[in-house]
Amino acid sequence: MSEENQKPSNDNRQRQGGGQDPQLNWRGLVLFAIAFALIGGAFLFRGNNFAQIQQIQYPRFIQLVKQGKLVVTPESPLQLVVEEGRNTQYFEGKFKLPSPTTGEEIPIAFHTPIFTQFNGSEIEQVLSEAGITPAISPKSDLLASAIVSFLPIVFFLVILYFFFRSQIKMAGKGALNFGKSKARMLSKDKNRITFKDVAGVEEAKDEVQELVEFLKDPKRFQKLGGRIPKGILMVGSPGTGKTLIARAIAGEADVPFFSISGSDFVEMFVGVGASRVRDMFEQGKKSAPCLVFIDEIDAVGRHRGHGMGGGHDEREQTLNQLLVEMDGFDTQEGVIIIAATNRPDVLDPALLRPGRFDRQVTVSLPDVKGREEILKVHAKKVKIAEGVNLAVLARGTPGYSGAELANVLNEAALLAARKGMKAVGMRELEEARDKVRWGKERRSMAMSEREKISTAWHEAGHAILNVLLEHTSPLHKVTIIPRGPYLGATMYLPEGDKYSTQQKEALDLLAVTMGGRIAEEMFTKDISNGASGDIRQATSLARKMVCEWGMSSLGMISFAEGGEHVFLARDISRPREYSEHTAQQIDTEVKRIIDEAYERARVLLEQRRQTVETLAKALLEYETLDASHVKEILEHGNIQNPPVVEVAPPPLPPPPTDSAHEPQSPIKPEFPSGGLPAAAPA
Repeated sequence: MSEENQKPSNDNRQRQGGGQDPQLNWRGLVLFAIAFALIGGAFLFRGNNFAQIQQIQYPRFIQLVKQGKLVVTPESPLQLVVEEGRNTQYFEGKFKLPSPTTGEEIPIAFHTPIFTQFNGSEIEQVLSEAGITPAISPKSDLLASAIVSFLPIVFFLVILYFFFRSQIKMAGKGALNFGKSKARMLSKDKNRITFKDVAGVEEAKDEVQELVEFLKDPKRFQKLGGRIPKGILMVGSPGTGKTLIARAIAGEADVPFFSISGSDFVEMFVGVGASRVRDMFEQGKKSAPCLVFIDEIDAVGRHRGHGMGGGHDEREQTLNQLLVEMDGFDTQEGVIIIAATNRPDVLDPALLRPGRFDRQVTVSLPDVKGREEILKVHAKKVKIAEGVNLAVLARGTPGYSGAELANVLNEAALLAARKGMKAVGMRELEEARDKVRWGKERRSMAMSEREKISTAWHEAGHAILNVLLEHTSPLHKVTIIPRGPYLGATMYLPEGDKYSTQQKEALDLLAVTMGGRIAEEMFTKDISNGASGDIRQATSLARKMVCEWGMSSLGMISFAEGGEHVFLARDISRPREYSEHTAQQIDTEVKRIIDEAYERARVLLEQRRQTVETLAKALLEYETLDASHVKEILEHGNIQNPPVVEVAPPPLPPPPTDSAHEPQSPIKPEFPSGGLPAAAPA
């Protein structure tokens, strides 16, 4: 199912790494420039002030006095300035100086430093002869001079501190926030997903909806003594909508909702994970009651004591802190944990006990009704043509998850857009379904005539046996056009949802799987590696019948060494639970079942040799045949209603060759069988 990305709230705009992105400090640069300007202005002002007062030396001063050039008036007398504390004396006054432009004498201020101990008598004599009595003016500007001298420096240092303070705070903030939680708070107004957008998982939706109702009206449940669940663990296959349900809870519940991934707790430094767990619960306690969603909790909640390297594991320390916070001595009330995982087998048992995760919600693959509802939800965003029946598409997509169904509609929309259509029709939906499950047709792939003939006989053997045998899924289509990693495929779809496998179904499926190799050997007198996938599929199915399902002469004894998922750290130390003699018996039974299925398939194909040859020739002519065409060949010996051969569009460049795709489960008949993997060497 599709999901919309949620933006963090305005109160939580920090990066997940703790701290903000380093940016250019414009305020500091402006203050820095102002400081330089003030310092330069101070020196410039002092320089201009001394430039306006002309400084003359003592001999020149005596000469001006003798020449009568001094301007001495009551408004501007000649002053003898004595600076206290510095033992400095100087004359201040004005003298006449001819103007360089007009020649008129103008008064100019002057400044003459003297030292009365050496030339005091001479000055007194010259001034008395000129009739000038200087006015003695004591002056004490030590403090002002010190302030003027040191103030620019102090101001510069202050500006420098403010300039680097933001960088210092950022560095400290990043170090202090390293152990902070990376949980993002989702605001209700920006979260558009509600329970109306969740379809196909009604049971899971009902269980979590009860949690939302508890948060809205807890008294209704507390009257009977019920308490709020401490945690809910959602378990299911990938793509079933676990994260979507959590986002729907955030949209429905009027409480704070924090979202975090399990991998966000794990860092390269020891103790960071546990610190982030503590900080996450502290944030939740401040906002209680609240919901905390941990996606992929198996990244931090793996089984303790199964580490490969031994010693102290940082993940175990983080898990221990999570266990304590969820239900330890200091219980945090009102913080509800919702976790999602598709690997419940690797989780620690202490994490799964009641009191921590009180409820496990299984989000399974949708049934036919659920698939139809999911298609209707996603079809609202796609322009669907009239006459399209989504119920038919839902019946033809067994085993599809919600994410795959959303991808089917998206691929159909893209296919219709490439064709220039105004709406998505049923033909595009079926092609998109086949593309999602079995891969895109690779018509541009160049195959030799020999490979085409071998593939046609191979797929004809599968198709004939699939129709002849009683306990098989209905045939969908058979093709020799390369699709995905296969050179050819026989596609069959079950009539409905299958939750179990009968012994007759398994034996018939084994016979169908053997048909490709037998048909090749019958008509080419040779064999190829095109049956490698069939061999692996048949071996896995036969071994399950013997070791897990009790469908052999060994009886109802389980010889399975592990579960469906592999947990290497646990399974590598688990001893085998049966003897070497039993292992030989298991191998003998597996070989017997496969040999019997091979012989059964060979007999049936020998009896229908002409039919298989006719079907192979039809495949070479039409490349793709539906189930109705195969049945016509079986009943009438030829095709009564041949398929319409369409003109193929210009071929697109072939995709890069990937490794051969193998079916994940041998008991699901919706996977194609047979065909030479495209990546396998010829």
